[in-house]
Amino acid sequence: QVTFPIRVFFLLGVEILIVTNAAGGLNPHFQVGDLMFIRDHISLFGLAGQNPLRGPNEERFGMRFPCMSDAYDQELLSLALESSQELNFLSFTQQGVYCMLPGPCYETIAECRLLQALGADAVGMSTVPEVTVARHCGLRVLGLSLITNKVVLSYNSQEKADHEEVLHVSVVRAEALQKLVAHLLGKLGGST
Repeated sequence: QVTFPIRVFFLLGVEILIVTNAAGGLNPHFQVGDLMFIRDHISLFGLAGQNPLRGPNEERFGMRFPCMSDAYDQELLSLALESSQELNFLSFTQQGVYCMLPGPCYETIAECRLLQALGADAVGMSTVPEVTVARHCGLRVLGLSLITNKVVLSYNSQEKADHEEVLHVSVVRAEALQKLVAHLLGKLGGST
């Protein structure tokens, strides 16, 4: 269901997809409120057999086995980093690897430790199926995660994942995210 709009976008002639999400920060250098450009992703959902491309392949959307080593477009990433610099956002801009878990519950401490060991910098509950289908359709993709909370990594911690905190940080950073995307769209001009 979440990927249906991506196929509609493709049929309407869309060439570039910008995806955003809220994510928990796994990287100890990330701060709540940072914007992380996604360089790559880990799909534990997909590794468990829940890939949105399962089943008969629709050739009009793309080939059976799309390459995912270039899921996030490097040219779009470069332009987005330029936009961040021009907007003086570099102090809260990061790059990293996003990992998707299916949710709806937040991650366990053991899961967070595993994800760090795998090289993930942020974790969330969305984005990867949409990106997978977008790449299957040949769309160029830019991904952006808003770090809305730091994951809990210690069994002795009194902190807990809190949906209210996620919503609060999303509201606080909404204007910056809107400015960044608008600036980037200005750089892209009529090419979308």
